[in-house]
Amino acid sequence: MFLMTNKNTISRRDVLKGLATVPVLGYFGFSFSRKRSIEEKKNIERKKLLKELGLDFPPDFSSKGIPLPTGKGNLIRLGIIGAGNRGLYLLRSLGFADKSWINSHTDESGNPDDTLKAFLHKDDLNIEITAICDVFDLHLQKGMEISTYRRQDQSHTGKPAKGYKDYRKLLEDKNVDAVIISTPDFWHGPIAIDAIKAGKHVYCEKCMTNKEEEAVELHDVVKNNQQVFQVGHQYLQNDCFPRAKQLIQKNKIGKVTLIESGSNRNSEDSAWIRHLDKDGRPKPGDPKSIRWDLYLGSCPKIPFDIERFYNWSLYWDYSTGISGQLMSHEYDAANQMMNLGIPHSVVAEGGIYFYEGKRETPDIFNVVCDFPEKQVNFLYSATLASNRDRGRVFMGNDGSIEVGNNLRLTIDRESEQYADYIKSKKIIPGEVLYEYRQDTGETDAFTSPTEQYYAGKGLTYTLKNGEKTDVSYLHLKEWLDCIRFGGRPSCDIEKGFETTIACHMATKAYREKRKVFWDPAGRKIV
Repeated sequence: MFLMTNKNTISRRDVLKGLATVPVLGYFGFSFSRKRSIEEKKNIERKKLLKELGLDFPPDFSSKGIPLPTGKGNLIRLGIIGAGNRGLYLLRSLGFADKSWINSHTDESGNPDDTLKAFLHKDDLNIEITAICDVFDLHLQKGMEISTYRRQDQSHTGKPAKGYKDYRKLLEDKNVDAVIISTPDFWHGPIAIDAIKAGKHVYCEKCMTNKEEEAVELHDVVKNNQQVFQVGHQYLQNDCFPRAKQLIQKNKIGKVTLIESGSNRNSEDSAWIRHLDKDGRPKPGDPKSIRWDLYLGSCPKIPFDIERFYNWSLYWDYSTGISGQLMSHEYDAANQMMNLGIPHSVVAEGGIYFYEGKRETPDIFNVVCDFPEKQVNFLYSATLASNRDRGRVFMGNDGSIEVGNNLRLTIDRESEQYADYIKSKKIIPGEVLYEYRQDTGETDAFTSPTEQYYAGKGLTYTLKNGEKTDVSYLHLKEWLDCIRFGGRPSCDIEKGFETTIACHMATKAYREKRKVFWDPAGRKIV
């Protein structure tokens, strides 16, 4: 018997109370251990199942099978034609950034954020920016300033790039080996054609051309010359792309008959209304600082208009609208995965339903591309008035793949290929069977809606060796490697032509309110 004689004496009640907790703690410890054991067993069974199904991809995966070049190769001298937002982004992708951008991605203790870390991890591409061209003084000066600084140490590379306002003068520069075209869309075709004829290698942003006839001419010019040509559809460099492509090629989701893709955005900036700054004030630019005649080129001559300068995507004279700006990325991804080619026919509907009175190009756009010989439809839908995510989905009779910056594979409940697995409950239809996640944390409260959209689509970053890596950097590097070491870039003139014609078909179908067809013999839309 235990008696309580002072404060340090243990009572019988205390002992019994203490002993009572022992089986409880033991129970929870046993329960936790048992639960962990069950989870480990499930993981082992899951890995075994994925291996059995051929879904055990390694962390860093590529189905290209192209041996990586060794060494930096010869120095390549680049000219940048178009030094606006996209041009400056591509300069950063190449490893060039000014101190203000570096500082904006550094905290008070001098630590870099994820975006800056990705910038710092880029390899030295052994290039020099020898020429910058832009019709706007502000853009030209900014591009020339950035051209002198490379990478994290801000090492000075020498004198700044030579500045031009007329791209034709840049193409005459003997110190330029290759050019990057990041102008508004209506200049892509003419500049690319002239650049190839001038003997320059070309990296051209999408949409490859603004007119059907330019696409045909550019295709022929590139095919008849030796320069390396790459279109800026950078999703091909995302690690999800080859994984999804191999899943389709290995028949893991059966026969694909429908591809559904969409572009949902919901802000004035992401609808290309960009002539005002964040405080609602007009952005800089006037007839003295912008060579309006050089900007318009062969477009209809009109008085200087700052809104048209910044908001060119809203007008048919300068843009194909949603088709060339957004659908081009989606179509290229589908085409590269399934080798669709040019559609047999296209229908398109939509209109200006939200931004009335502010644009000519639609803010609602729905397209169906038909491929009867391949027995598949490509369905594209876009709204500039909703952020609801609809994904990029490849639908087969055995399952579906949803792919963007992440990849998910689900099995159809009526699948014949996986019927035994479903019957044995090794596979639960509708649940994610295989998932590859790349949530690299690139978006934050300060990221614009447009940047968030592109991040979700896998058009900004991917994971390489566990590190956040800029896919535009990888796409540019591939182009540079092909210049140095030979080979064909992944989005060469053939793939670029197919996607561009599909976009022009969609635009024509929408504007003429009819079904359009591709005439392969005449090489024209009818």
